[in-house]
Amino acid sequence: MKITTDSAQLALDTILQKPTKGIPSWFLHVMEHSIIERLAGAEVGEYKKDPERVYVAFQRAIGTCMVDRFIPLNPLRFDDHGKITEAAADPKQEVIIDGIVIDSPEAVVEHMEKHVFPGIKKQIAEFDAEAIRKNVLDSETEAQKSLGPGILKCFGGGFLVKYPLIPYSSGYGYSNYFMAYALYPEVMERHFSLQADLFVLNNRAVVPLFERGELPMYHRLGQDLADSRGMLVDIKSLDKLWFPHFDRCVEPLVKAGVPILWHCDGNLNDMLPRLLDVGLRGFQGFQYEDGMDYEKICKMKTRDGDDLIIIGGASVTRTLPNGTPDDVKRELKWLVEKGPKTGLFLGGSSSITPGVPWENIKTLVEGLKYYRKHGRGN
Repeated sequence: MKITTDSAQLALDTILQKPTKGIPSWFLHVMEHSIIERLAGAEVGEYKKDPERVYVAFQRAIGTCMVDRFIPLNPLRFDDHGKITEAAADPKQEVIIDGIVIDSPEAVVEHMEKHVFPGIKKQIAEFDAEAIRKNVLDSETEAQKSLGPGILKCFGGGFLVKYPLIPYSSGYGYSNYFMAYALYPEVMERHFSLQADLFVLNNRAVVPLFERGELPMYHRLGQDLADSRGMLVDIKSLDKLWFPHFDRCVEPLVKAGVPILWHCDGNLNDMLPRLLDVGLRGFQGFQYEDGMDYEKICKMKTRDGDDLIIIGGASVTRTLPNGTPDDVKRELKWLVEKGPKTGLFLGGSSSITPGVPWENIKTLVEGLKYYRKHGRGN
């Protein structure tokens, strides 16, 4: 792909781990409408009326260099007080999927065997590689056009490169799904295996888009598989049931040299070495208060012995909501000083929820601008 601006080139050079003067800014995903509008230079209430235009104006105004998830409508889920605007499901309400009442782990298994597995097999039989490539290029061309030439649009979130998901949030509910995971591991592995059969086809189909330069050589993956205490399931079970199928899904991209990063929410320490072993090249989104040791992680190496690509962020769960502007400055300085010498992006550690003090966000935006221009100051 052709790069025509310094900011997008800075992002691409950083992905390729070339030496750069400045440190590029990863996109900030602010959820509070009034802050989006203020930074975008928009009128009060304008974001809700024209969300994509205002969201893009906000990203441009704060100097974003790279966006790997273009989700301009996402903040509409919240009002400015942090209240979710979508109707919440009644926990007492009976959950019925495809005519099956999901009230037990056995019901989860029944639904998978009767509906999910045949559905995946049908997708495999009907898989169309050319249609996949066309849809990807059409959507990316439109997203890049919306963002403009100053922001490099990359892929993130598993929308292009696909891998087996652990569907605890698919409607089954945490309790029923995780009980099924523990009681019926052979069914769970069958699900992961079938997903991988389909997604290997998908990932082989999209590799040429990277190789021909039609997409930037980058992809960020990640499903939340940990909370503040540690993994949601025993890591040894993932080694047996999930990782072999994840490995074969990402192998086509790894062989093609596409850098793949993983999004890290919660205490994901047990998983990091395994992700590096299958060929991933970096991480994003560290909850430092949960035991994610940023300094230690930045010293890790890829399986080929190279430095990692790191998207370091000011903490959205600690520093930004509860700290002071001086705390924000100190954290950004720490991220830079302890981060990798090449391959470092700066931003927020995840989405910035409503209620974060304006002065802290202002300080973050100013800090990102400083490091984009001066880098480490050496």
